[in-house]
Amino acid sequence: MRTIRVFAPATIANVGPGFDVFGLALHEPGDEVVASVSDQPGVHIRTITGDGGKLPLDPTKNVAAVAAAHYLKHIHAQSGVELTVHKHMPLGSGLGSSAASSVAAVVAANELFGSPLRRQNLLPFTMEGERIACGAAHADNVAPSLLGGFVLIRSYNPLDVIQIPVPEFLHCTVVHPHIEVRTEDARKILRRELTLADSITQWGNTAGLIAGLMQQDAQIISRSLTDVIIEPQRSLLIPGFDAVKKAALDAGALGSSISGSGPSIFALSDSIQTAKACGEAMRNAFNSIGLESDVVVSKVNKFGPRILPVEE
Repeated sequence: MRTIRVFAPATIANVGPGFDVFGLALHEPGDEVVASVSDQPGVHIRTITGDGGKLPLDPTKNVAAVAAAHYLKHIHAQSGVELTVHKHMPLGSGLGSSAASSVAAVVAANELFGSPLRRQNLLPFTMEGERIACGAAHADNVAPSLLGGFVLIRSYNPLDVIQIPVPEFLHCTVVHPHIEVRTEDARKILRRELTLADSITQWGNTAGLIAGLMQQDAQIISRSLTDVIIEPQRSLLIPGFDAVKKAALDAGALGSSISGSGPSIFALSDSIQTAKACGEAMRNAFNSIGLESDVVVSKVNKFGPRILPVEE
């Protein structure tokens, strides 16, 4: 029985003004999936670790299994796949936990069957895991986790994903307070109508962030990391958000906002020293209101998933 072990990285989705259309990959943390070919058709889950018993073993309700099942159906696989899922990041963290599991499972399944599909062609199957997780097959977490780097989803119908070059100086800080925000809940609170003024501001910042990245201009990136539509609504779900964001900016961050649907808050910086200082300042801000938190400092992961040695 052939076995594959795959790590897929955490992500920052939205990245300020790019709701559902921007995402970037981190180096750590991430999830691992161990997959083996099975004589039984379909997808079966052996076990899940690191989730505290919260995630379903039912393959019709588990994101990794659902994503892998869509892949197997597409390639008309005669054999099935058994999965073991190792969660290495908190659920509901805003770091793309469900996306990392879905990506790792699909990449592992593709490897098991001889890689008949190129990696970018695996994206629609990973999105089906997101549909199970939150009711919307969005790609701003699964696309960067699968492809690496900074990703723009230009269109969902048809699906059109573009990878944007990232300056070498760019560093990410993510601070995760020890609370949970469910993506499904964070989507429900969003208003459905926008003012023309807010829309114009958001379009300018969205385009500006892409321009700043491509021109490797830290000041354009800084001016563009403003979200006037989603952040004001979702920040209400995160205790101390305004103080934590201010702490990041005061420590020298180019900008700061909510990672995905929260509660994690990210900051982008132009050096590793500033990124570390931001992490310390943001953690102290959470500590001041009695919330413990974890800090991750990472450059943008340009490679995405990686195959790991199978442990005996």
